[in-house]
Amino acid sequence: MGTPFAHDFGAGFLSAEAIANPPPFARARAAVAYSGVARRMVQGLKFHDRTDLAPWMARWMLRAGTELVADAEVVVPVPLHWRRFFWRQFNQSAELARTIASLSSLPFAPTAVRRVKRTRQQIGLGQREREDNVRAAFVVPPEAEIEIRGRRVLLVDDVYTTGATVSAVTRALRKGGARSVDVLTFARVLPGDFRPDDADPI
Repeated sequence: MGTPFAHDFGAGFLSAEAIANPPPFARARAAVAYSGVARRMVQGLKFHDRTDLAPWMARWMLRAGTELVADAEVVVPVPLHWRRFFWRQFNQSAELARTIASLSSLPFAPTAVRRVKRTRQQIGLGQREREDNVRAAFVVPPEAEIEIRGRRVLLVDDVYTTGATVSAVTRALRKGGARSVDVLTFARVLPGDFRPDDADPI
């Protein structure tokens, strides 16, 4: 799940979260905790057109996800709905994924998954609301199945909060024929850090 432990419990130790609610993906890793400078970088990339930050962030992600990248056969970003893409003009997850694919010499498949449901912003939503929001929101188009079928997919996003979005995309990828899915994000919201209204000052 990519959640850091207070102590080293040895190889193969699982968090209570992973045992109680096993995710559809195989592994998740993040480069940094979502706070301080890291939080400002994510918000700069996502909301202030700071695409120049993406290569720096992607390099940190490559270090954090070394074992995931080594096993991956194709890199896929979490997609935006076309209306949001039209408004924002870029997909922050795709910016990160493109650099990761380039630096690791892996195929980049930005259109392997399509967001077919215009979802609400996840900011301010609780776990159950987030899951409901992204349910059936993603599909692998028939013409894109050739890019992922039988392959180990590295799914890239900017922030892992509750895992609702990457879980929904993972299910779509598995349905589309992916052999397995690992998740690599720049930041991870740690237990106790999640602010439902996301209104606290940075």
